Amino acid sequence: MKNKGNLIVISGPSGTGKGTVCKELLKAQPEIVFSISATTRKPRPGEVNGKDYWFLSKEEFQQMIAENRLLEWAEVYGNYYGTPADKVREVLESGKDVLLEIDTQGALNVQKMFLKEGTFIFLLPPSLAELEKRIRGRGTETEEAIKRRLSAAIEEIPRGNNYDYIITNEVVSDVVNKILHIIEAERCAVYNNLDKLVQLENEKV
Repeated sequence: MKNKGNLIVISGPSGTGKGTVCKELLKAQPEIVFSISATTRKPRPGEVNGKDYWFLSKEEFQQMIAENRLLEWAEVYGNYYGTPADKVREVLESGKDVLLEIDTQGALNVQKMFLKEGTFIFLLPPSLAELEKRIRGRGTETEEAIKRRLSAAIEEIPRGNNYDYIITNEVVSDVVNKILHIIEAERCAVYNNLDKLVQLENEKV
């Protein structure tokens, strides 16, 4: 029997560097399949439909909700974000690991369906001052939006209690190495190797 893949969920408050960490993780381990989220927000400069996100209209997104085709979805800052469920299940069934970059609200929803298959990693900024610096560094937010994101981040930080691992994102390469070790440990976990126990138990000597 071929083992199912693991769902690697990387989450954390806005501005903690989730996107950068995920890109470097995929470079280090390209066999991991990145789960592309759907969103109704407008593309940022350089973002490509079908690569960074599936950019949908609100009508298209609401139809996916009605048809129960999303693993999770949330409304964040006036826009919808969600994960197409069928794509994730298909890859996991093939035995490959899936990487999901998601906000904290969505991650809690994913846990309800994929708690056993999922490895939930919470990224933290080194400090709130550094978090503000990163958000301002994007250069795409109004002052009102920046203050809203910072306020939301402070409220999100306690949600780290619901995750399997917490990593402070100071140096991206160090974070990636830690995640790679976590992934390897999860592949050796008992629940991922029960079929091997059964196989040996049934072997005739």
